[in-house]
This record gives sequence, structure tokens and C-alpha cells, in this order.
Amino acid sequence: MKRFFVILSGVLFLASCGSEPKGYEISGTITGEPENGTMVFLKTTDSINQLVDIDTATVENGLFRFNGSQDEPKMYYLFMDKVRGNAPVIVENGNIEVEFQKDSIGMAKLKGTEQNEIFMGFLEESRNLSERARSMQDDMRMAAQERDTATVTALREEFMEFQDDAKNFNVKFVKENPNAYISVLIIGNLMATKAVPADEIKAMFEGLTPEIKATEPAQKIAEQLENLKSTEVGAVAPDFSAPTPTGDILALSDVTSNAKLTLVDFWAAWCRPCRAENPNIVSVYNKYHEKGFDVLGVSLDNKEEHWKNAIESDGLEWNHISNLQRFQDPIARLYNINAIPAAFLLDENGVIVARDLRGPALEQKVAEILGKS
Repeated sequence: MKRFFVILSGVLFLASCGSEPKGYEISGTITGEPENGTMVFLKTTDSINQLVDIDTATVENGLFRFNGSQDEPKMYYLFMDKVRGNAPVIVENGNIEVEFQKDSIGMAKLKGTEQNEIFMGFLEESRNLSERARSMQDDMRMAAQERDTATVTALREEFMEFQDDAKNFNVKFVKENPNAYISVLIIGNLMATKAVPADEIKAMFEGLTPEIKATEPAQKIAEQLENLKSTEVGAVAPDFSAPTPTGDILALSDVTSNAKLTLVDFWAAWCRPCRAENPNIVSVYNKYHEKGFDVLGVSLDNKEEHWKNAIESDGLEWNHISNLQRFQDPIARLYNINAIPAAFLLDENGVIVARDLRGPALEQKVAEILGKS
């Protein structure tokens, strides 16, 4: 019986060692003699990328600790009271160690779990790239002050090469680390900034491991990749509907059915580039509306009053709709809108004939098409 008990105990021990941790523990070490009682905040982002508080801890003898449970890896951020910057950390179940100097939280070192070990490697190279960028910008500023145009031109060319190096680093990292949570975040950023073609984004995404593809940000990318097919030039624009400023429901098809050419304009009252472009759209609208040109404004505001005031202030006399959900608006998600202004020009059949035309390019295209009709 005793022998059986020893064997059973050994099996249970091995099983417990091989099992997944039930929660996470973030153990923080701060050098530089931080004051006892200093608050450390654990935050993450919500559905509209706004920071939200998750937990707080106090520093005692340079140490702090967070405990919790996480269903899947997610990016969190550590903030310290009265200290600028933050330390990103991938929170996943397991023991995570964070170390930083009290005045340099942005240079924190991470270790302890697989995702944070990989993330640390990415951070180290990213910080090197950031330092290189800062150095070039300082040199460019100094050359500009000295009116050294030759050096400014050379540095601008060097900076363009640097941007390619940074993009290539990100692409290479994703391809070499398909099991990394940070890889899916990199893909999302490359997709949002249109830094690489859609087919390359798709290839990188398909190369991720099943575990990473199952995460929430990966599911969003999968949805966006699917939506890309229906919002390319030459595709029939997906129909949608939403409330107008008066509360009525208006559909895209209601507008396109009465127009030869329709501009679907994604904008918001808080978006300065959008507001700067509005006078140009007003000019094109006034000039070509009677010839069959119409506009449907899709606002990504979240405050009804701001939306309505901007419509009146900018003299936007066309139809407007909004779900007041910023970038979580279902229409924005349907059209893969990650930044505004963004616009789609549709012909009388609802086919997308151009995207993101601004300034003189918009009037040129409208004049070209309506001149043929």
C-alpha cells in the first residue's frame, strides 16, 4: 500500500507540473529606490482602444505584485504614479517578471512566460529602431536650423530607407514567430496602416499557429480580411443602414438608387483631417449634385451633439447616418475602416469605382465619370 501511495503521489506531481497555470502573477521589481506606497496601475484597452483600469498595487521595498486570471493572452500596460510612460506586458496565465528603473518604465524588461520572452526580443529590436529614428530626426532638425539643405535631403532619403527597414523587420518577425501573440498585433498594425499589400497580410495571417489565430485580435483580422474582398475597387459595395440625425433609418441603397455617383464618406467631428477635407466635398457636391452626384456621410462620432454640430458648422447638406460607436461601428467594421477620413466612390450600380479620393483628385474623378454619363 505504501509503495502504491508513493507511485500515485509521483504521478500526481508530474501531472501538476505539466498542467496549465490557473492564473497569472506579475512580479514587479523597481530599481532606483522608489518611494514606498507609490501606486502602480495595470491597464488595458477596451473595444474602442481607450485605456481602462484593471488593477492597482502599491510599491513596498521596490516590489509590487498583481494576480488574476486570463482566458487568452492580451496586451496590458503598467503605469506608475507620477512617472511618464508605461511598460507593455502580455498578460497570460503563468509567472511574469517585470523589472524597470523608476524613471525609465518604458524600458522595462520582461521574462517568465513564453509570450513575454518572445515579446522581449521584439521590444529590444524595436527600441533600437526607435533610437535610430530619434537620432536621424535630431540630425535633420539640426541641419534644418543650420539651413543645410543638402544634409536635410540626404537625411530624408535615409529616413525613407529606415522606414523600409522597420517594415521589413516587422514582416520578418511575424514570419519567424508564428506562435507569438505580438505577431498578430503587428499584422493588425500593418493592415491598418496599409504598409504592406493585402495579399501579403493574408499570407502572414495564414502562417500563424492555430492557437494564435484563435485569439480575439486574430479573429478581428480574419473578419477584416473577409470584408476586404467586398470593398475593393470593382466590387459591389455592401449595403448598410443606420440612424440619421432625426432618428430615421437610412440605407446606402436609398441614396444610390437616386444618384449616378455616390461618395460614402467616413468622418467624425473630432477628426481634424476630416474637417479640413469637408470644404472640398462641399464644393464638389454643390458643383455636381444636380448632375447626379450625392454624398452619404457615415460618422464615427460617439457623441450625438458633436456630430450634429459639426454637420451644421461645416454646411454638410447631404444625408448623414451614425451608430455613434466610433471604430466599433458595424459599418466601419464592414468596410475595414481603421483610420479616417476614408471614402468610397460608387457608380449608379453601387460598384466601387475609386477609394480615398481627396482634394482635386475627387473633383477630377467625379467630372470624368459624370462627363461620360
